[in-house]
Amino acid sequence: MSDSRTPAIGRYGLWSAALRDPDPARAGELAETAAELEELGYGALWLGGSSGVEHAAPLIAATSSITVATGILSIWQYEAEDTAARQASLEAAHPGRFLLGLGVSHARLAEQYKRPYAAMTRYLDALDTSGVPAGRRVLAALGPRMLELARDRSAGAHPYLVTVEHTAQARAMLGEGPLLAPEFTVVLETDPKRARETAREMLAFYLTLPNYTDNWLRLGFTEDDLADGGSDRLVDALFGWGDVERVRQRIDAFLDAGADHVAVQVLATGEDRSGLPREQWRRLAAALKPAGH
Repeated sequence: MSDSRTPAIGRYGLWSAALRDPDPARAGELAETAAELEELGYGALWLGGSSGVEHAAPLIAATSSITVATGILSIWQYEAEDTAARQASLEAAHPGRFLLGLGVSHARLAEQYKRPYAAMTRYLDALDTSGVPAGRRVLAALGPRMLELARDRSAGAHPYLVTVEHTAQARAMLGEGPLLAPEFTVVLETDPKRARETAREMLAFYLTLPNYTDNWLRLGFTEDDLADGGSDRLVDALFGWGDVERVRQRIDAFLDAGADHVAVQVLATGEDRSGLPREQWRRLAAALKPAGH
């Protein structure tokens, strides 16, 4: 049910939780960063964590054309009517610049978590009633039922921590029309041991969440792959690591498998760990430009 108002977000975007820092003292830095990322040619900025519409607004105001999306907004944390009102206000001020990414989060993170598919359906019903177009939202869909819902009730799907194989399966389920914009996490590190250590630091939390582990098991990984921080096989499938050329090839594999857009999350390393990995974002942008900008 995508429509002509679905944002054109290009082939490559950036996914970052750091871009939604609520500290007012960092507002200027974030605005400057967003403007640079637009200039570098990224088509969309995906705000990680349970971001709300209000987190996208200042980045949209600081830029001129790049799409800013929530990646994702938890339906348990934000009321549908309030989300719709905020989205309408932002759309009126900056037409076509915002994409609402929605997700059901996880039982561990939301006390009210219950019957997530039914809850998402009710949330979409409320957005429809409030006038939010289906083409201005995407769902964080992993399993078959949520992918079908994304196909039928939104512009498409924004799966997180998935493999190339999942992307191919998702494209087959969505069909040719809907947007498929997977997140893909990369580490710009050529040493295998250090790269995998960095990846496992992030992966540890997600290994405790059944929505993700069940999805990996559906993809053919085993309980052994999920043990002890994740096997090399699992880590190497979920993360791209190496120099920028190797990482670019891994990113483009998702496009070859049927993705329309890849939301790239760069895991900060070294001095960048405490802030925004802007130098790595620049290096990545330079590598991606010949392939799609």
